[in-house]
Amino acid sequence: MNCPKCSAEMGLVRYGTHKVQRCSQCQGLWFKTADLAILRKDDWMANYILDKGKAREGKKLDRAEATCPECGSAMKRESDKRQPHIFYDACPQGHGTFLDAGEFTDLVRETIWDKFKPVRS
Repeated sequence: MNCPKCSAEMGLVRYGTHKVQRCSQCQGLWFKTADLAILRKDDWMANYILDKGKAREGKKLDRAEATCPECGSAMKRESDKRQPHIFYDACPQGHGTFLDAGEFTDLVRETIWDKFKPVRS
């Protein structure tokens, strides 16, 4: 599988019974929809094991167009409902979601201050 953003090779990483693809270059993460919903609730270790990239590096690719690695569809840029300052790319066919480096950690570590962060469009 190739990265939806930078086209580098993705590698499989595991957290418990969940499998996630991580880009070997930009460190972005490809989640199956069900896995993302479950893992974002794990505020203990999932982000430390899975999200190895630097947030500032991930922001460089934040606006780059993405293509679903499974079906080739142009992915839709969406924002998180609880933390609207976080944008990610979702397959319109429901195959999965791509988060740039650092975005998964931001999702997991929701704080009161997230409500005051400016929304980037």
